[in-house]
Amino acid sequence: MSKINRRSFIKIAGSAAAVSAVGFPAIAAAGGKKKVVIVGGGVGGATAAKYIRRADSSVEVTVIEPNKHYYTCFMSNEVLGGERKLDSLKFGYDGLAKHGVTVVHDTVTAIDAKGQKVTTKGGKSFSYDRCIVAPGISFADNIKGYDEAAAEKMPHAWKAGPQTALLRKQLEGMADGGTVLIAPPPNPFRCPPGPYERACQIAHYLKTNKPKSKILILDSKDKFSKQGLFTQAWDRHYKGMIEWVKREDTGGGVLRVDAGAGKVFTEFDEYKPAVANIIPAQKAGTIAQVAGLTDDSGWCPISGKTFESTLQKGIHVIGDAAIQSPLPKSGYAANSEAKVVAAAVVDLVNGREPGTPSWVNTCYSVVAPEDGISVAMVYNLVDGKVAKIKGSGGLTPMDSSAEDRAREVQYAYSWFNNITSDIFG
Repeated sequence: MSKINRRSFIKIAGSAAAVSAVGFPAIAAAGGKKKVVIVGGGVGGATAAKYIRRADSSVEVTVIEPNKHYYTCFMSNEVLGGERKLDSLKFGYDGLAKHGVTVVHDTVTAIDAKGQKVTTKGGKSFSYDRCIVAPGISFADNIKGYDEAAAEKMPHAWKAGPQTALLRKQLEGMADGGTVLIAPPPNPFRCPPGPYERACQIAHYLKTNKPKSKILILDSKDKFSKQGLFTQAWDRHYKGMIEWVKREDTGGGVLRVDAGAGKVFTEFDEYKPAVANIIPAQKAGTIAQVAGLTDDSGWCPISGKTFESTLQKGIHVIGDAAIQSPLPKSGYAANSEAKVVAAAVVDLVNGREPGTPSWVNTCYSVVAPEDGISVAMVYNLVDGKVAKIKGSGGLTPMDSSAEDRAREVQYAYSWFNNITSDIFG
Protein backbone atom coordinates (compact mmCIF):
# COMPACT_ATOMS: atom_id res chain seq x y z
CA MET A 1 0.00 0.00 0.00
CA SER A 2 0.99 3.62 -0.31
CA LYS A 3 3.30 5.09 2.29
CA ILE A 4 1.11 8.17 2.57
CA ASN A 5 1.61 9.74 5.98
CA ARG A 6 -1.07 10.06 8.64
CA ARG A 7 -1.52 13.81 8.27
CA SER A 8 -2.03 13.50 4.51
CA PHE A 9 -4.55 10.71 4.97
CA ILE A 10 -6.54 12.66 7.51
CA LYS A 11 -6.67 15.57 5.07
CA ILE A 12 -7.90 13.31 2.26
CA ALA A 13 -10.33 11.48 4.52
CA GLY A 14 -11.69 14.76 5.80
CA SER A 15 -12.47 15.90 2.29
CA ALA A 16 -14.12 12.56 1.48
CA ALA A 17 -16.21 12.67 4.62
CA ALA A 18 -17.17 16.28 4.01
CA VAL A 19 -20.29 15.04 2.30
CA SER A 20 -21.62 14.93 5.83
CA ALA A 21 -21.58 18.68 5.99
CA VAL A 22 -20.82 20.20 2.61
CA GLY A 23 -23.64 19.79 0.12
CA PHE A 24 -26.22 19.53 2.86
CA PRO A 25 -28.00 22.90 2.63
CA ALA A 26 -31.30 23.37 4.40
CA ILE A 27 -33.91 23.14 1.64
CA ALA A 28 -37.67 23.01 1.33
CA ALA A 29 -39.25 19.91 -0.16
CA ALA A 30 -41.19 20.25 -3.38
CA GLY A 31 -44.85 19.40 -2.81
CA GLY A 32 -46.03 17.62 0.34
CA LYS A 33 -43.84 16.30 3.12
CA LYS A 34 -41.54 13.45 2.16
CA LYS A 35 -41.16 10.41 4.39
CA VAL A 36 -38.10 8.25 4.91
CA VAL A 37 -38.30 5.10 7.01
CA ILE A 38 -35.04 3.60 8.28
CA VAL A 39 -34.97 -0.02 9.42
CA GLY A 40 -32.27 -0.49 12.03
CA GLY A 41 -30.76 2.00 14.46
CA GLY A 42 -27.14 0.88 14.46
CA VAL A 43 -24.20 2.83 13.05
CA GLY A 44 -25.56 3.03 9.50
CA GLY A 45 -29.21 3.63 10.31
CA ALA A 46 -28.65 6.22 13.05
CA THR A 47 -26.11 8.16 10.97
CA ALA A 48 -28.39 8.24 7.93
CA ALA A 49 -31.31 9.50 10.02
CA LYS A 50 -29.34 12.34 11.55
CA TYR A 51 -27.84 13.48 8.28
CA ILE A 52 -31.09 13.41 6.34
CA ARG A 53 -32.59 15.73 8.93
CA ARG A 54 -29.53 17.97 8.81
CA ALA A 55 -29.81 18.16 5.04
CA ASP A 56 -33.54 18.77 4.82
CA SER A 57 -35.54 19.33 7.99
CA SER A 58 -38.80 19.06 6.02
CA VAL A 59 -38.25 15.32 5.47
CA GLU A 60 -39.99 13.16 8.07
CA VAL A 61 -37.53 10.50 9.25
CA THR A 62 -38.58 7.47 11.28
CA VAL A 63 -36.09 4.95 12.66
CA ILE A 64 -37.49 1.56 13.66
CA GLU A 65 -35.19 -0.29 16.04
CA PRO A 66 -36.17 -2.98 18.58
CA ASN A 67 -33.50 -2.10 21.15
CA LYS A 68 -33.51 1.00 23.32
CA HIS A 69 -29.72 1.04 23.46
CA TYR A 70 -27.00 0.21 20.95
CA TYR A 71 -23.65 -1.34 21.88
CA THR A 72 -20.83 -0.67 19.45
CA CYS A 73 -18.93 -3.70 18.23
CA PHE A 74 -15.85 -1.56 17.71
CA MET A 75 -13.83 -1.33 20.92
CA SER A 76 -15.76 -4.27 22.40
CA ASN A 77 -12.64 -6.46 22.37
CA GLU A 78 -11.18 -4.13 25.01
CA VAL A 79 -13.96 -5.27 27.35
CA LEU A 80 -12.60 -8.80 26.98
CA GLY A 81 -9.10 -7.56 27.68
CA GLY A 82 -10.23 -5.73 30.82
CA GLU A 83 -9.27 -2.29 29.53
CA ARG A 84 -12.83 -1.01 29.04
CA LYS A 85 -16.26 -1.37 30.68
CA LEU A 86 -19.21 -2.56 28.62
CA ASP A 87 -21.26 0.53 29.49
CA SER A 88 -18.71 2.69 27.63
CA LEU A 89 -20.04 1.09 24.42
CA LYS A 90 -23.71 1.79 25.23
CA PHE A 91 -25.60 4.56 23.42
CA GLY A 92 -29.24 5.67 23.41
CA TYR A 93 -31.38 7.54 20.91
CA ASP A 94 -32.10 10.84 22.63
CA GLY A 95 -29.61 12.53 20.30
CA LEU A 96 -31.59 11.48 17.23
CA ALA A 97 -34.80 12.75 18.79
CA LYS A 98 -33.16 16.16 19.27
CA HIS A 99 -32.61 16.27 15.50
CA GLY A 100 -36.30 15.67 14.89
CA VAL A 101 -36.00 11.95 14.15
CA THR A 102 -38.91 9.78 15.30
CA VAL A 103 -37.53 6.63 16.95
CA VAL A 104 -39.90 3.66 17.24
CA HIS A 105 -38.80 0.70 19.34
CA ASP A 106 -40.33 -2.19 17.48
CA THR A 107 -39.29 -5.01 15.14
CA VAL A 108 -39.90 -4.73 11.40
CA THR A 109 -41.56 -7.87 10.06
CA ALA A 110 -42.20 -6.89 6.44
CA ILE A 111 -41.27 -4.30 3.82
CA ASP A 112 -43.63 -3.86 0.87
CA ALA A 113 -41.49 -2.28 -1.87
CA LYS A 114 -44.40 -1.89 -4.30
CA GLY A 115 -46.76 -0.44 -1.72
CA GLN A 116 -43.90 1.53 -0.08
CA LYS A 117 -44.88 0.41 3.39
CA VAL A 118 -43.09 -1.01 6.44
CA THR A 119 -44.94 -3.22 8.93
CA THR A 120 -43.88 -4.01 12.50
CA LYS A 121 -44.38 -6.81 15.01
CA GLY A 122 -46.39 -4.38 17.10
CA GLY A 123 -48.94 -4.07 14.31
CA LYS A 124 -47.93 -0.62 13.10
CA SER A 125 -47.58 0.43 9.48
CA PHE A 126 -45.34 3.18 8.10
CA SER A 127 -45.53 4.55 4.56
CA TYR A 128 -42.42 5.94 2.90
CA ASP A 129 -41.09 7.71 -0.17
CA ARG A 130 -37.68 6.09 0.36
CA CYS A 131 -36.65 3.31 2.73
CA ILE A 132 -33.15 2.70 4.11
CA VAL A 133 -32.42 -0.76 5.49
CA ALA A 134 -29.47 -1.13 7.86
CA PRO A 135 -30.08 -4.59 9.35
CA GLY A 136 -26.54 -5.57 10.28
CA ILE A 137 -25.73 -9.27 10.22
CA SER A 138 -27.26 -12.60 11.05
CA PHE A 139 -25.48 -15.94 11.34
CA ALA A 140 -25.30 -18.71 8.77
CA ASP A 141 -25.56 -22.40 9.68
CA ASN A 142 -22.02 -23.38 8.74
CA ILE A 143 -21.15 -25.04 12.08
CA LYS A 144 -23.18 -28.13 12.98
CA GLY A 145 -24.64 -27.98 16.47
CA TYR A 146 -24.17 -24.22 16.86
CA ASP A 147 -27.46 -22.44 17.53
CA GLU A 148 -28.80 -19.83 19.96
CA ALA A 149 -28.69 -22.30 22.85
CA ALA A 150 -25.08 -23.25 22.04
CA ALA A 151 -24.15 -19.56 21.87
CA GLU A 152 -25.05 -19.26 25.56
CA LYS A 153 -22.29 -21.77 26.34
CA MET A 154 -19.88 -20.96 23.50
CA PRO A 155 -20.48 -17.24 22.91
CA HIS A 156 -19.78 -15.59 19.58
CA ALA A 157 -19.71 -12.08 21.12
CA TRP A 158 -19.96 -10.76 17.55
CA LYS A 159 -22.97 -8.63 18.43
CA ALA A 160 -21.80 -6.49 21.32
CA GLY A 161 -23.81 -6.49 24.56
CA PRO A 162 -24.85 -9.55 26.61
CA GLN A 163 -22.67 -11.86 24.54
CA THR A 164 -19.63 -9.68 25.28
CA ALA A 165 -20.40 -9.80 28.99
CA LEU A 166 -20.83 -13.58 28.84
CA LEU A 167 -17.48 -14.19 27.15
CA ARG A 168 -15.75 -11.87 29.63
CA LYS A 169 -17.35 -13.77 32.54
CA GLN A 170 -16.11 -17.07 31.13
CA LEU A 171 -12.57 -15.71 30.80
CA GLU A 172 -12.67 -14.51 34.40
CA GLY A 173 -13.95 -17.89 35.58
CA MET A 174 -11.44 -20.15 33.78
CA ALA A 175 -8.51 -21.66 35.65
CA ASP A 176 -4.96 -20.61 34.92
CA GLY A 177 -3.45 -23.00 32.39
CA GLY A 178 -6.62 -23.39 30.33
CA THR A 179 -6.99 -22.89 26.59
CA VAL A 180 -9.19 -20.28 24.95
CA LEU A 181 -10.29 -21.45 21.50
CA ILE A 182 -11.27 -18.82 18.92
CA ALA A 183 -12.98 -19.89 15.70
CA PRO A 184 -12.99 -16.99 13.19
CA PRO A 185 -15.59 -17.06 10.38
CA PRO A 186 -15.00 -17.38 6.63
CA ASN A 187 -15.07 -14.28 4.41
CA PRO A 188 -16.98 -12.03 4.10
CA PHE A 189 -17.83 -11.06 7.66
CA ARG A 190 -18.21 -8.06 9.96
CA CYS A 191 -14.88 -6.48 11.00
CA PRO A 192 -12.24 -8.61 9.23
CA PRO A 193 -9.43 -7.83 11.73
CA GLY A 194 -11.73 -8.34 14.73
CA PRO A 195 -10.97 -11.98 15.69
CA TYR A 196 -7.24 -11.30 15.66
CA GLU A 197 -7.48 -8.12 17.72
CA ARG A 198 -9.64 -10.20 20.07
CA ALA A 199 -6.85 -12.75 20.39
CA CYS A 200 -4.53 -9.89 21.40
CA GLN A 201 -6.93 -8.49 23.98
CA ILE A 202 -7.67 -11.88 25.52
CA ALA A 203 -3.94 -12.65 25.57
CA HIS A 204 -3.35 -9.35 27.38
CA TYR A 205 -5.86 -10.37 30.05
CA LEU A 206 -4.38 -13.86 30.37
CA LYS A 207 -0.78 -12.62 30.47
CA THR A 208 -1.69 -10.30 33.34
CA ASN A 209 -3.95 -12.66 35.30
CA LYS A 210 -3.52 -16.25 34.08
CA PRO A 211 -0.07 -16.47 32.47
CA LYS A 212 -0.04 -20.26 32.05
CA SER A 213 -3.02 -20.10 29.68
CA LYS A 214 -2.98 -20.31 25.89
CA ILE A 215 -5.06 -19.16 22.92
CA LEU A 216 -5.73 -21.45 19.97
CA ILE A 217 -7.14 -19.90 16.77
CA LEU A 218 -8.71 -22.51 14.48
CA ASP A 219 -9.31 -20.46 11.36
CA SER A 220 -11.65 -21.07 8.44
CA LYS A 221 -9.27 -19.02 6.25
CA ASP A 222 -5.67 -19.41 5.10
CA LYS A 223 -4.89 -15.73 5.55
CA PHE A 224 -6.42 -12.73 7.31
CA SER A 225 -6.52 -8.93 7.48
CA LYS A 226 -3.33 -7.20 8.68
CA GLN A 227 -1.79 -10.66 9.21
CA GLY A 228 1.86 -9.57 9.24
CA LEU A 229 1.18 -6.79 11.74
CA PHE A 230 -0.81 -9.08 14.02
CA THR A 231 1.72 -11.90 14.03
CA GLN A 232 4.47 -9.39 14.74
CA ALA A 233 2.41 -8.04 17.67
CA TRP A 234 1.89 -11.59 18.99
CA ASP A 235 5.64 -12.14 18.98
CA ARG A 236 6.23 -8.75 20.56
CA HIS A 237 3.77 -9.07 23.46
CA TYR A 238 2.46 -12.64 23.73
CA LYS A 239 5.22 -14.92 22.52
CA GLY A 240 4.26 -18.56 22.90
CA MET A 241 0.70 -17.74 24.03
CA ILE A 242 -1.14 -17.58 20.68
CA GLU A 243 -1.23 -20.38 18.11
CA TRP A 244 -2.92 -19.73 14.74
CA VAL A 245 -3.90 -22.75 12.63
CA LYS A 246 -4.93 -22.02 9.05
CA ARG A 247 -7.87 -23.54 7.20
CA GLU A 248 -5.75 -25.95 5.18
CA ASP A 249 -4.40 -27.53 8.35
CA THR A 250 -7.80 -27.90 10.03
CA GLY A 251 -9.74 -29.24 7.07
CA GLY A 252 -11.94 -26.14 6.90
CA GLY A 253 -11.85 -24.73 10.42
CA VAL A 254 -14.39 -25.63 13.10
CA LEU A 255 -17.11 -27.79 11.54
CA ARG A 256 -19.09 -29.00 14.55
CA VAL A 257 -19.61 -28.28 18.25
CA ASP A 258 -21.13 -30.16 21.16
CA ALA A 259 -21.88 -27.26 23.47
CA GLY A 260 -23.24 -29.50 26.24
CA ALA A 261 -20.00 -31.45 26.38
CA GLY A 262 -17.85 -28.37 25.75
CA LYS A 263 -16.29 -29.96 22.66
CA VAL A 264 -15.21 -28.45 19.34
CA PHE A 265 -14.48 -30.49 16.20
CA THR A 266 -12.50 -29.94 13.00
CA GLU A 267 -12.20 -32.50 10.22
CA PHE A 268 -9.13 -33.99 11.88
CA ASP A 269 -9.29 -33.25 15.60
CA GLU A 270 -11.42 -32.87 18.70
CA TYR A 271 -10.86 -30.15 21.33
CA LYS A 272 -12.24 -29.41 24.78
CA PRO A 273 -11.12 -25.86 25.62
CA ALA A 274 -11.75 -24.00 28.86
CA VAL A 275 -13.48 -21.26 26.84
CA ALA A 276 -14.76 -21.51 23.27
CA ASN A 277 -15.42 -18.35 21.25
CA ILE A 278 -17.27 -19.61 18.17
CA ILE A 279 -17.92 -17.01 15.45
CA PRO A 280 -20.12 -18.46 12.68
CA ALA A 281 -20.26 -17.43 9.04
CA GLN A 282 -22.44 -14.39 8.42
CA LYS A 283 -25.10 -13.00 6.11
CA ALA A 284 -27.38 -9.98 5.98
CA GLY A 285 -29.75 -9.36 8.88
CA THR A 286 -33.00 -11.34 8.86
CA ILE A 287 -35.31 -8.54 7.67
CA ALA A 288 -33.18 -8.11 4.53
CA GLN A 289 -33.82 -11.75 3.70
CA VAL A 290 -37.55 -11.49 4.46
CA ALA A 291 -37.87 -8.35 2.32
CA GLY A 292 -36.26 -9.95 -0.74
CA LEU A 293 -33.15 -7.80 -0.60
CA THR A 294 -30.60 -10.67 -0.60
CA ASP A 295 -29.23 -12.77 -3.44
CA ASP A 296 -27.83 -16.31 -3.32
CA SER A 297 -24.77 -15.06 -1.42
CA GLY A 298 -26.93 -14.08 1.56
CA TRP A 299 -25.95 -10.41 1.16
CA CYS A 300 -27.68 -7.45 -0.51
CA PRO A 301 -26.67 -6.36 -4.04
CA ILE A 302 -26.80 -2.59 -4.45
CA SER A 303 -26.12 0.20 -6.92
CA GLY A 304 -22.70 1.66 -6.17
CA LYS A 305 -23.81 5.27 -6.58
CA THR A 306 -26.79 5.37 -4.22
CA PHE A 307 -26.71 1.94 -2.52
CA GLU A 308 -30.25 1.40 -3.80
CA SER A 309 -31.12 -2.27 -3.90
CA THR A 310 -30.87 -3.84 -7.35
CA LEU A 311 -33.68 -6.21 -6.32
CA GLN A 312 -36.23 -3.87 -4.70
CA LYS A 313 -36.83 -0.36 -6.05
CA GLY A 314 -36.87 2.54 -3.62
CA ILE A 315 -34.99 0.69 -0.86
CA HIS A 316 -31.36 1.48 0.00
CA VAL A 317 -29.17 -0.96 1.95
CA ILE A 318 -26.20 0.27 3.97
CA GLY A 319 -23.65 -1.16 6.37
CA ASP A 320 -22.57 -4.75 6.85
CA ALA A 321 -25.54 -6.22 4.95
CA ALA A 322 -24.64 -4.61 1.62
CA ILE A 323 -22.36 -6.06 -1.05
CA GLN A 324 -20.09 -3.06 -1.10
CA SER A 325 -16.63 -4.59 -1.67
CA PRO A 326 -13.87 -3.34 -1.69
CA LEU A 327 -15.39 -1.30 1.17
CA PRO A 328 -15.07 -3.52 4.24
CA LYS A 329 -17.86 -4.44 6.61
CA SER A 330 -16.84 -2.01 9.34
CA GLY A 331 -18.35 0.66 11.55
CA TYR A 332 -16.33 3.42 9.86
CA ALA A 333 -17.48 2.26 6.41
CA ALA A 334 -21.13 2.09 7.55
CA ASN A 335 -20.92 5.66 8.86
CA SER A 336 -19.41 6.85 5.58
CA GLU A 337 -21.95 4.96 3.47
CA ALA A 338 -24.80 6.38 5.55
CA LYS A 339 -23.76 9.97 4.89
CA VAL A 340 -23.52 9.37 1.17
CA VAL A 341 -26.90 7.63 1.08
CA ALA A 342 -28.46 10.37 3.20
CA ALA A 343 -27.37 12.94 0.63
CA ALA A 344 -28.64 10.74 -2.23
CA VAL A 345 -32.02 10.16 -0.59
CA VAL A 346 -32.53 13.88 0.03
CA ASP A 347 -31.77 14.51 -3.64
CA LEU A 348 -34.10 11.74 -4.81
CA VAL A 349 -37.12 12.76 -2.72
CA ASN A 350 -36.68 16.29 -4.04
CA GLY A 351 -36.44 15.23 -7.67
CA ARG A 352 -32.73 15.82 -8.15
CA GLU A 353 -29.96 13.59 -9.50
CA PRO A 354 -27.62 12.49 -6.67
CA GLY A 355 -24.03 13.69 -6.84
CA THR A 356 -20.93 11.59 -7.33
CA PRO A 357 -20.03 9.82 -4.08
CA SER A 358 -16.82 8.99 -2.26
CA TRP A 359 -16.22 7.02 0.92
CA VAL A 360 -13.55 6.58 3.55
CA ASN A 361 -12.59 3.81 5.96
CA THR A 362 -10.02 3.37 8.68
CA CYS A 363 -9.72 0.30 10.86
CA TYR A 364 -7.83 0.49 14.15
CA SER A 365 -6.78 -2.56 16.15
CA VAL A 366 -5.50 -2.19 19.72
CA VAL A 367 -3.10 -5.10 20.19
CA ALA A 368 -1.84 -4.15 23.65
CA PRO A 369 -1.99 -1.14 25.96
CA GLU A 370 -0.13 1.65 24.13
CA ASP A 371 0.21 -0.46 20.98
CA GLY A 372 -2.08 -0.08 17.98
CA ILE A 373 -2.11 -0.81 14.25
CA SER A 374 -4.34 0.46 11.47
CA VAL A 375 -5.27 0.34 7.81
CA ALA A 376 -6.95 3.18 5.88
CA MET A 377 -8.36 3.80 2.42
CA VAL A 378 -10.44 6.30 0.43
CA TYR A 379 -12.85 5.08 -2.26
CA ASN A 380 -14.71 6.56 -5.22
CA LEU A 381 -17.06 5.43 -7.99
CA VAL A 382 -15.58 3.83 -11.13
CA ASP A 383 -17.91 2.51 -13.83
CA GLY A 384 -20.77 2.48 -11.34
CA LYS A 385 -18.89 0.44 -8.74
CA VAL A 386 -17.03 1.24 -5.53
CA ALA A 387 -13.27 1.31 -6.13
CA LYS A 388 -10.15 2.12 -4.14
CA ILE A 389 -8.44 5.41 -4.96
CA LYS A 390 -4.90 4.36 -5.82
CA GLY A 391 -2.35 5.82 -3.43
CA SER A 392 -4.95 7.12 -0.96
CA GLY A 393 -4.51 4.56 1.77
CA GLY A 394 -1.99 3.57 4.32
CA LEU A 395 -1.01 0.69 6.56
CA THR A 396 0.95 0.83 9.80
CA PRO A 397 4.52 -0.01 8.77
CA MET A 398 6.06 -3.26 9.94
CA ASP A 399 8.60 -2.68 12.72
CA SER A 400 7.14 0.78 13.44
CA SER A 401 8.41 2.53 16.56
CA ALA A 402 6.81 2.11 19.97
CA GLU A 403 6.02 5.83 19.90
CA ASP A 404 4.17 5.53 16.60
CA ARG A 405 2.21 2.51 17.79
CA ALA A 406 1.23 4.28 21.01
CA ARG A 407 0.02 7.18 18.88
CA GLU A 408 -2.15 4.75 16.89
CA VAL A 409 -3.96 3.84 20.12
CA GLN A 410 -4.67 7.50 20.82
CA TYR A 411 -5.96 7.88 17.25
CA ALA A 412 -8.23 4.89 17.86
CA TYR A 413 -9.67 6.33 21.08
CA SER A 414 -10.14 9.76 19.52
CA TRP A 415 -11.87 8.17 16.53
CA PHE A 416 -14.20 6.21 18.83
CA ASN A 417 -15.22 9.32 20.75
CA ASN A 418 -15.72 11.33 17.57
CA ILE A 419 -17.67 8.75 15.58
CA THR A 420 -20.05 7.86 18.41
CA SER A 421 -20.73 11.56 18.96
CA ASP A 422 -21.28 11.92 15.21
CA ILE A 423 -23.76 9.03 15.17
CA PHE A 424 -25.71 9.44 18.39
CA GLY A 425 -25.03 13.03 19.46
